[in-house]
Amino acid sequence: MNGTVVDGWGRRPVWLLTLVITCLVLFVAVQGRAQERAVPPSRVLLENEELTYNVRYGFINLGQVRVKIQSSWKDSTARVYHGRGLIDSYRGVPFVTLHAVYESVIDSAFFSRRFLGKLRQNDNASFSRYLFEPDRSRVLMEVGESDSTVAKRETLAVQTPYQDGLSLFYFARDHLFDGRSVNIPTIVNEKKVNTHIDFRNEQTSVEIDAIEYPVDVIHFEGTADFVGLFGLTGDFEGWFSNDEARIPILAKLRVLIGSVTVELMDWKRSGWTPPRGKG
Repeated sequence: MNGTVVDGWGRRPVWLLTLVITCLVLFVAVQGRAQERAVPPSRVLLENEELTYNVRYGFINLGQVRVKIQSSWKDSTARVYHGRGLIDSYRGVPFVTLHAVYESVIDSAFFSRRFLGKLRQNDNASFSRYLFEPDRSRVLMEVGESDSTVAKRETLAVQTPYQDGLSLFYFARDHLFDGRSVNIPTIVNEKKVNTHIDFRNEQTSVEIDAIEYPVDVIHFEGTADFVGLFGLTGDFEGWFSNDEARIPILAKLRVLIGSVTVELMDWKRSGWTPPRGKG
């Protein structure tokens, strides 16, 4: 033998080493992609969570929004949650006095089962009540000027589960890390509309008055094709906490007269601390 490799066994250490290196490279690449895809698990629907927001237009504080999960229970198919939202304009705000109560029963898939909205704006009062029946492809609606006086009943034909104005708040939190654009069927003012959200999974930091340090958040943008409270319409963007709670920290909403800022000012959620961001 003169040292020359004469068969496949002599070459085996070379291709084995190449194979091992290739596998290691692929493993690292796959692990890297897995880490990029890894997101905090969703723990959005938590009983007794209460969030309070200040709404301002420029330097003018318009009002306050409070959102709470009141209770939860197990029905025949899933656990459902009773959410309640209160919207109140501040005393002395010119041109409008607004008090609204939203109540939703939301299932664990983040779709609305029932909705009740009560609105008092200046001297006018009204209510809307929806019963969502996706298994029967319909939504039953009642509207009127008080809880005891139904002025109109109507049935909307639907082909997919729908959101209401409050359940949409929780649906967006649950889908924060989707990394895709979605059109969300929504019922607002007794009409079928769409809420478009681009869940771009864009990590950044924001600062707000209620928290002493920058908050680690995920940013998204969207468009509403309807007119809501405070004249909400068109483009909006939000910054939700980059953790399993996915708490809305800050939002900017286009309204008929310009844009408003909605900023977290107080919270009650067991064990939650705002995640610290860079800055």
